[in-house]
Amino acid sequence: MLIVVMLITLLLYGGLVYYIGWRGLHWLRPESSSRRFKILYSVIVIMAASSFIVGRMTGLTFINIIGAYWMACFYLLLLLVPLAHLTVILLRLTRLPRHGTQKWAGFITLGLLIFFMVYGSYNAFSPVVRDYEIQIDKGSSSLEKLHIVMAADMHFGLLSGKDHAERFVKKANALNPDIVLLPGDLFDDDVQPFLDQNIDEVLSELKAPLGVYASLGNHDRHEGTMKELIEALERGGITVMYDETADVQGQFTLVGRKDRIDDGRLPLDSLMDGVDDEKPTILMDHQPYGLETAQQEGIDLMVSGHTHRGQIFPGSLFTNAIYENDWGHLQKEQMHSIVTSGFGFWGPPIRIGTRSEIVSIQVEFQ
Repeated sequence: MLIVVMLITLLLYGGLVYYIGWRGLHWLRPESSSRRFKILYSVIVIMAASSFIVGRMTGLTFINIIGAYWMACFYLLLLLVPLAHLTVILLRLTRLPRHGTQKWAGFITLGLLIFFMVYGSYNAFSPVVRDYEIQIDKGSSSLEKLHIVMAADMHFGLLSGKDHAERFVKKANALNPDIVLLPGDLFDDDVQPFLDQNIDEVLSELKAPLGVYASLGNHDRHEGTMKELIEALERGGITVMYDETADVQGQFTLVGRKDRIDDGRLPLDSLMDGVDDEKPTILMDHQPYGLETAQQEGIDLMVSGHTHRGQIFPGSLFTNAIYENDWGHLQKEQMHSIVTSGFGFWGPPIRIGTRSEIVSIQVEFQ
């Protein structure tokens, strides 16, 4: 069954690449294209289209980078080329010259592609700070206020690399947090690029008096063991919570869950067994599912990522339909859910309709 699904996916992908390539050929050299030009053009398109597959299979850095940017272009062209094609067909019903119409449609499509690639890259690599203010019942805690800096979905790897990690540390430290929470997807499916770029050393510069804590996400895995991933993060001074709870200076409880797809993930009620319900409780759970359950278990604040808010429009329409809270702040009785669109990106290194972000949460205890 899996082979059939893979074959259908490849055929569909190949058909879409052929359509985009065919329209591009008509724009570049309409009727006068020589056989040599067509062969050269076809080879370039095939090499670009297969780069992300070959990169995954070989692990070659250069090809992986080409593959990532190809996927960004491919996604945008899937939106732009049919629109341009339809426009040309409709304009043929007018008296405008056919050749000139097709030519200018091609130039406009190329211009929009370049614009969205530049704009999308800016959104991906220029994070903003999102501010939230919430109120929580302090119970028996003596805390008055707590400043949390939260970020997820860094996907540290080839493109979201050392420079982006340094950007994160600089922005986080500038906010002077009491505690830093990182709810998942710190890696991009492989720990090796993280280690090769010494990103653990960069993250060790994070400063928060109550510490830096992380839970793991669905991309925080590789061919080795989970122990290697956890050790890589903890060398950077990050406490990884893998279905664990921690009493933070006797003031509040922090809970960090395994990812939803991990085998052996404990039910939330098991993790909450023995937790002092007279003190505030903060939960890190990478995927923002089970908000109702978290509310019923007495969680006061649940921080998550995973959704990327769709990353590239119209992806946000889908994430909004799937998740009760796909981005931002949602309150369910005493529980606050805050979901970040992510500090990094996955796949295409662009964001359109979303922005890379770091979250600042000012908590006031009542």
